[in-house]
Amino acid sequence: MTYTVRASPETALTLNETDTVASVLQNIGIILRTKTGNVPLQRWLGLRMNWLDKPANVIPTMMVSDIKEAIERDEPRAKFVSISFESDPNDPARVIPIVEVSIRES
Repeated sequence: MTYTVRASPETALTLNETDTVASVLQNIGIILRTKTGNVPLQRWLGLRMNWLDKPANVIPTMMVSDIKEAIERDEPRAKFVSISFESDPNDPARVIPIVEVSIRES
């Protein structure tokens, strides 16, 4: 079964999430919204964001690589399946990644 996660800043967090699927999806959302180096004691967590300020036609390709690597590194319970992008209707220059993942059986 696959699940979809959008990089939306308005998503609420649940501390100490006990449901495995909800926990994995929440963690992926955090990864998508975090720049590497911004989390104390976990400086590796998040995206490198080396695609910022690049031409619009190369950003999606660079984002795919960055997001796939971050999910594989930071949330081993998830398996990256695919990614798509949409533009923010309020800010057409902003690209919102929509990631599809499956949850690995433990």
